[in-house]
Amino acid sequence: MKCKQLLVKGKAKSVYSTDVKDTLIIEFRDDITAFDGGKKDILSNKGNYNAEVSAFFFQYLGRNGVRTHFSTMLDPHHMVVRKLEMIPLEVIVRNIAAGSLVRNYPFREGTLLDPPLIVIDYKDDTRHDPMLNDEIIIALKLATPAELKKIKKMALEVNRLLGALLAAQGITLVDFKIEFGRRGKMVYLGDEISMDSMRLWDKTTGESLDKDVYRFEKGDVMAIYQKVAERITAPIKDLI
Repeated sequence: MKCKQLLVKGKAKSVYSTDVKDTLIIEFRDDITAFDGGKKDILSNKGNYNAEVSAFFFQYLGRNGVRTHFSTMLDPHHMVVRKLEMIPLEVIVRNIAAGSLVRNYPFREGTLLDPPLIVIDYKDDTRHDPMLNDEIIIALKLATPAELKKIKKMALEVNRLLGALLAAQGITLVDFKIEFGRRGKMVYLGDEISMDSMRLWDKTTGESLDKDVYRFEKGDVMAIYQKVAERITAPIKDLI
């Protein structure tokens, strides 16, 4: 299988068509960005770590009944996926108050959110990904009421599965962003699930184990990404 036409080039990933019907290749590049692209760098092996963790999570979720676009890995940077019609929504599940939730609302950082909050943003960089409510989503015909209900149900199931998986490794799943797409009449989990799209804290020390290390210059982000990738995948690969 070979990459053919470049279809989409995002901040840290590129999507290519292939010579196989309804199959795409996602390249996880070594780019890292923050603050709507206001801060950016290229860090060796960063794409490798995100691809490894994403592939691991997709396989784990797939074996536990969550439909995903994942097919296989071509190499450490290139993931083969099913072609989806992506829904332009960023679905954020929050278990603990942090980040923009604390900046924009009177939450105290570290407050447990029970039940978890689901926040949905419109995926549009030109509009700075504004928050949506269900009525706006339906009025814009971004998703049907049935699809929206399914997306929320799947997001909470992903949260349950990943939260338990990470807790077993001493990691708190604070929040994460996921995206979905259609394949026929079915909704699938797409995009990625990695340290770029999650907020993770060490259960013992409270240390950030995600892109916040880069955003706020808390240390060597690549050392953290390597440690997290090894910590998440190595001890439990045999369980999936």
